[in-house]
Order: sequence, then structure tokens, then C-alpha cells
Amino acid sequence: MANLSNCNTQSHTTNNTIAKRPLFKAGDAVLCPSLGYGAKPFILHKYEYHSELLCIHAHCSSIAFDSNGYFIQADNAQIGDIETNDYAPSLFIDTPENRQYIAGLYGFSKAPNVITTSKNLLNRKVIDLTQDDDDEVITLSALELSNIACDISGSITVLNDIGQLLALINYEKIEPHTAISMARLSHDAADTWAILLNDPLEAVNDTLAMTRYGQEGK
Repeated sequence: MANLSNCNTQSHTTNNTIAKRPLFKAGDAVLCPSLGYGAKPFILHKYEYHSELLCIHAHCSSIAFDSNGYFIQADNAQIGDIETNDYAPSLFIDTPENRQYIAGLYGFSKAPNVITTSKNLLNRKVIDLTQDDDDEVITLSALELSNIACDISGSITVLNDIGQLLALINYEKIEPHTAISMARLSHDAADTWAILLNDPLEAVNDTLAMTRYGQEGK
């Protein structure tokens, strides 16, 4: 099995007598199997705490490296110490050969794919829960998903309350005039929630209209 193309086993410290030509620069696509993502590529960025360093965005943080791919401790980098104690680089150039080598060496993770993007996109993390045979995928923000979950939770509460009221009426547990008042309140609550749920339904339908499934409730 061939070695990774930019593998270098020489000790790398700031007092090296032989100057090394930088292998990496901002914008390069690289592989970093030590992070646990296997052969997933990352994009290199300028490290915000030190102008001479680069970083990739993963695990909800910026992980620093020097231009030869050696890992730099974040605490050290932020105080200006960019010396590494590693004896081998952590980054590798993203090539089909390197992907194949890393995939065979580390195997493929069964965890959901986590994709990091540019820092300009707020270090966005995408949790991929799709199946291998899914041929249409919609990216949904966590905030929007949270809003949908809140709407579902609220509607479940209202439906449970109405169900309990109907049970009380059925078993004659409340007086007729009380049942009438409670039924009126339940009707108003159901109408209110129908209106509230219509807006998220329209938003979801606008997206579904672009898929083969089409809009629901039309």
C-alpha cells in the first residue's frame, strides 16, 4: 500500500536546521484522519489567533496547524508559541489516492456525517441523517426544526385537552352548562392552533413543491 503523498516522519520543531517548503495554504482541501472523520475533506483557513498558522473548523472549534500540516496546541498558539512536539504531520493533501489509503487504514465511521464549512458561514455543522438510497435531500436549519417541534408539541397538548374534555362529557362528569362553556373554549383553541400551524405548513410546502412529493394538504 502506497504511503500518503505528504507524509513526513522527520521531527518538526522550530530549531530545525533544514528549512521546509510549506505544503499547505488557506483554501486547500485536506484530510485529517486523526479527528475521527476518516477520509472526509476539510478546507483550510487562516487561523484567527496567529497569522502564520492555518486551521480547519471541526468539533465546534478551530483546530490549528502550521503550513506543513503539523498540529499546534490552541493554548500555545494563542500566546504566540507555534512550536509543535509532533513527529509527523496530521494533515494530508486531499487526493483520490490519499482518500483510498485513509479509508482503508481507518475505516468508515458509522456516525452521521458532520460537514464543516467556511468560518464566514459561522462554522456551520450539518448533521446528515439521510439513508444511502435517499436521492432527494433538504437541508433544514436547527432553529427551523426546533420551531416545528414546538408547534407539534403545542398541538399535541391541545388535542390531549380536547380528548380529556370529551371523555368528561361522555361519562357525564361535568354539568351540561360547564360542558358547553368548555366546548366553546376548546373550539376557540382548535381554531387558533389551526391558524398557527398553517404558516409552518406553507413554509414546508414551498420546499416540498420543489421535490417529487409535492405539497401536502393541497
